[in-house]
Amino acid sequence: MGILNSFCFFETTNTKNPMLENFYLLLFLFFTIAVLYSSVGFGGGSGYLAILALTSMAFTEIRTTALLCNILVVSGNSYMFQKQKAIVWKKIIPLVLFSIPFSFLGGKLKISQSFFFILLGFTLLFAAVSMFISKINNKPLKFKEYKIINAGFGSVIGFISGMVGIGGGVFLAPVLHLTNWNTPKKIAATASVFILLNSIAGLIGQSTNSDFTINWQLTSVLLVTVFIGSQIGNRLRNNYFSPVLLKKATALLIAFVGIRILWKYLFL
Repeated sequence: MGILNSFCFFETTNTKNPMLENFYLLLFLFFTIAVLYSSVGFGGGSGYLAILALTSMAFTEIRTTALLCNILVVSGNSYMFQKQKAIVWKKIIPLVLFSIPFSFLGGKLKISQSFFFILLGFTLLFAAVSMFISKINNKPLKFKEYKIINAGFGSVIGFISGMVGIGGGVFLAPVLHLTNWNTPKKIAATASVFILLNSIAGLIGQSTNSDFTINWQLTSVLLVTVFIGSQIGNRLRNNYFSPVLLKKATALLIAFVGIRILWKYLFL
């Protein structure tokens, strides 16, 4: 009965959004996002947020659901990257040490729904353009160069990520490409670990708010869906995606989500 209620949620309470009246369409969209985002090392949080924004679900529940799906997807991503020895821990640890506490603080902060989505939309568009025009790098920065960068953007991205309810990969990856932080595959691996740890910290921060709730009837079904999608996405990345395609596909995904969000909150 619990699962049935989840199906009915989108069929009876969202009559103004016909695209999501069919719960199976919602599952398909989450599945597709999980496949595409995991194939480029992301969790899909921004995509889940964009879709759930079309429903009547409470804003606080939207952020929570997106983070839970994020955590599940990037857990698989990180595991696969670790098996491939693509995770450079000596460069990631200083980065996340700054981002995790700020992600927690961002999760505690209460913001309005409209402000959140408008800010997110513009940021995603900027990130997409930056990533698309940046050059592929094959010469990573030396330690003295990247440790200063870690201290600065790790905390800023962590705070924004916790505040809006995503892992921060869409913010982090363009910066890493623009600063020649590492090769595309290792940047994708870094983004996965970054998203995982910051999503957990942001979720913990949100859980301290009085209005924190989780719709487990719906979220449990979505978690199964994105898990299956992420497994497919991981295998697509390993077998078919070149470094150049990896970066270009990431930029296109980010741009699509940014445009979709701004269209809804600025023009509708």
